[in-house]
Amino acid sequence: MLLALLAASPVAAVMPDEMLPDAAQESRARAISKDLRCVVCQNQSIDDSDAPLARDLRVLVREQIAAGKSDAEVRDYVVARYGNFVLLKPPVEGDTLLLWLGPFAVLLLGGIGIAFWQRRRPTSTQDAAPLSAAERAELDRLAGSDN
Repeated sequence: MLLALLAASPVAAVMPDEMLPDAAQESRARAISKDLRCVVCQNQSIDDSDAPLARDLRVLVREQIAAGKSDAEVRDYVVARYGNFVLLKPPVEGDTLLLWLGPFAVLLLGGIGIAFWQRRRPTSTQDAAPLSAAERAELDRLAGSDN
């Protein structure tokens, strides 16, 4: 049962040749990699992506850690090169405001559109204009011709 659960869990794309010899540094690299977006895949972290660019970013993170940089310095270095888009959870700033508020704006505009559509739509036949005498006569004639 445990083997089946382990087989079903997501597998990281980190290759053995990328790993750092120091377990503590490798653990830091994995933690940082889980917070960085693969700019090719866009919905995966670089830790989970098989894309060549994700591999390059993983190697870059490990090089920075091996050079003695702190976690914050490594993230700042990657963000300086690729922008806030590389973060899976970008900070709420002026240039990322659209990322954070965009989905809510779409929902709001959709709700307003549906509300206007509902208000303009007649709810029953009582809301429709009554038939004129000519229309009533034509309806009677058509209804009588079917019988």
